[in-house]
Amino acid sequence: MAEQRALVIGASGGIGAAFAQRLVGQGWQVTGLSRSGTGFDITDEPAIAAALAPLEPGYDLILVATGALAPKGGRPEKALNALDPAALAAQFALNATGPALVLKHCIRLLPRDRRSVFAALSARVGSIGDNELGGWYSYRASKAALNQFIHTGATEVARSHRQAVVVTLHPGTVATAFTANYQSSHPTVSPAIAAENLQRVLQNLTAKDTGGFFDWQGARIPW
Repeated sequence: MAEQRALVIGASGGIGAAFAQRLVGQGWQVTGLSRSGTGFDITDEPAIAAALAPLEPGYDLILVATGALAPKGGRPEKALNALDPAALAAQFALNATGPALVLKHCIRLLPRDRRSVFAALSARVGSIGDNELGGWYSYRASKAALNQFIHTGATEVARSHRQAVVVTLHPGTVATAFTANYQSSHPTVSPAIAAENLQRVLQNLTAKDTGGFFDWQGARIPW
């Protein structure tokens, strides 16, 4: 059996690093890209294109594990009067537009003759149907936009890659710097456990699941 290949975007972050490390331990050939590790800027399309251009097609798995709860130095908005246009734009660029552009430039890397997976980390708070608490405006909206980008992109990818699985995933609350200020009010898991959970979910998905939004247990999340 040929060695499986994976591309992890955000490979220096908590979940991305744990996921990449797990795959390497299983014998995968892993390519990791990140802002701190390789200078990868997911908010800059020319930079995305330049970083992906040298890669050869044939990746069995591509994971986008990037994102932020709020712009650097900020906090998720609790009320409408806290909305700031620049902060909103920054959140959309990082959480929605960036991963969509990665998918745009990664389609050529997915094999057409076998199963492949493209997954982006979303969040349950991006669900409109599951929003009863309000708040966190830009994070919620940008993740909802990400879900729509990936859902729509999955429809297009399926036309040329019939065995591809293109999905968004909710990893749960993971004990990383990303969630450091919010762990006291939510059950948390380590990045290693999160990576194990997400890989299990991805292994069980088929082409019939493409375009879906799943939590760390494999359950569908309402849009």
